Amino acid sequence: MAAKKNKSAKGKMGLGLRLKAWWEGYDADEIQKRIDARLPDEPVEEKPKKEAAEETKSNEDIDPWSDEVVDIAQYIWGKGFCGPGGPEYIISLSKLLALSPEMSMMQIGAGLGGPARVLVDRFGVWMTGYEESENLVGKGRQLSKMAGLEKKAVLEQYNPDDIEGFDRKFDRALSKEALFTINDKRGVIEKIEDKLKPGGLFLMTEYMIDNDSVPGKDRYKEWAVGERNHPCPITADDMVGILKDNRLQVRVSEDISMQYIDMINQAWAGADAVAAKLAKQEDGAMMIQTLMREAEFWTRRKKMLESGDLKLWRIVANKKSTGPSMMSDW
Repeated sequence: MAAKKNKSAKGKMGLGLRLKAWWEGYDADEIQKRIDARLPDEPVEEKPKKEAAEETKSNEDIDPWSDEVVDIAQYIWGKGFCGPGGPEYIISLSKLLALSPEMSMMQIGAGLGGPARVLVDRFGVWMTGYEESENLVGKGRQLSKMAGLEKKAVLEQYNPDDIEGFDRKFDRALSKEALFTINDKRGVIEKIEDKLKPGGLFLMTEYMIDNDSVPGKDRYKEWAVGERNHPCPITADDMVGILKDNRLQVRVSEDISMQYIDMINQAWAGADAVAAKLAKQEDGAMMIQTLMREAEFWTRRKKMLESGDLKLWRIVANKKSTGPSMMSDW
């Protein structure tokens, strides 16, 4: 088998150095390049094409939310959360929805159910969260049960690429960074609108591209390769158009990227303390490796947001209260 030279086989930065570079605002990838430039190339055995293809296929079938990734996410974002936006943010974000104990609400991209449980606790609303990751659903259900909220903060596993519809009507709908990896956004929004009661409100926070030329850029392609699921974000104007086509009147549409970047920075500022805590555990080395991968994952996302090519958008829309629904009520 022929060997090839690969710069990725060169000297690796230590875990501590990469973390320190990240949270102090330095570009860890640039530092790595400088290290590589000073070291000779090392031969790396190339895998047979068949073996590489089988490995890729196997990786695609694996839930990206492994137990280790879920644990690290909660260390960084808080118990029950796996991304930016803790309890205070979720409550503030949802104030325009005028939630009450008499209402029901669906959430797309429920994660571990943290936002759902916060809204149940704060407003008494009945939540049903839909999540793609089976592992997140399983662990989220355990957290809801531990909180005594298994009947009011329900989590369901679903396949967004093969969804027939939702099984009941809801007063409100929430989608938190869940649509940018779904190819058929129009189809999912049609099904959300169909199960939203007349006059109901739909709130989404979503990754959007600045314009249609962004996917052709090298930095976009590098970011996309590192995502858990293949991203296919659209522009905010295109998303607003889809909502309007589905009888949803857009009331609020705003770029909240800077607030989102601040939340990322604040959460990861404590990564050194997390690493120190993990180092004392029996599986500390493995968990620190996972922490590093997550730090690099969020570094890539943050860079895209800071470049302006990717934005975090907040949209609030309401369903028109008159006229027939576009879909039957099954």
